[in-house]
Amino acid sequence: MRRMISAQTARRAVWRPLWELPRRFDLIWPLARRMLVARYRGSALGLLWALLTPAVMIGVFTFLFAGVFGARFTERGTPWEYALYLFCGLLPWTAFSETLQQSSGIVVAHANLVKRVVFPLEALPVAQALAALAAQLFGTAALVVATLVVRRELHSTLLWLPALLVPQLLLTLGGAWLVASLGVFIRDTAQVLGLVLMAWLYLTPIIYPEQVVPARFRPALELNPFTPLVRSYRRALLEGAPPDWQGLAYTTAFALAAFLFGYWWFARTRKNFADVI
Repeated sequence: MRRMISAQTARRAVWRPLWELPRRFDLIWPLARRMLVARYRGSALGLLWALLTPAVMIGVFTFLFAGVFGARFTERGTPWEYALYLFCGLLPWTAFSETLQQSSGIVVAHANLVKRVVFPLEALPVAQALAALAAQLFGTAALVVATLVVRRELHSTLLWLPALLVPQLLLTLGGAWLVASLGVFIRDTAQVLGLVLMAWLYLTPIIYPEQVVPARFRPALELNPFTPLVRSYRRALLEGAPPDWQGLAYTTAFALAAFLFGYWWFARTRKNFADVI
């Protein structure tokens, strides 16, 4: 009986910090704001770099794929239309990939906090995810303005945006907790993660339209949880259609599993952080 009670107590101790995260928002948000501002502190353009960097990527990809190879997301799409679709897909991907890349070394970078029993280390990846999400919303506002300039219209379906942010944030947090823990024990995590994310980017229909993918590869494409998410972003923000609910349900289930596993792994390995750092 004592052993059973002890096991139950241990399980509760693992999950308790997760339930307490919403009450720590007064700690998490200042951390997220500091992480966001720290990227551009001292630079001449400041937060405008959050738009300039993806703008250069969009310009290069638009020239190569729309200009040279003639890729189109719509039947009568122009290079400007291609740029809008590309920007729409890059926004959630950039927030996701940047969070994972930054989280791979976030615990080591805050080694002074590891031995503080009262500090919730699980809040560090959360703050990083919120900082990336804030940058994404900043970019989304720019996308809305660009859409209005190019198309001279906006769709009310953009109000579905919060429904798309939820599974994206769950997937991001799960991945961030996992790589944050792995980064403590395996210092090559950042390098391996860079290769994985590069491959994942090209295996997601972000820089190319789905219709150019051969039919025999479509089932594999649908297994990618980011495919329905990117599709839903484009449907809601650019096409005036509701999200792909069936695909989004798969993404949400995948994201929830990643969220729970990522947190569980982080919580179970956290007690060994101080021995390694």
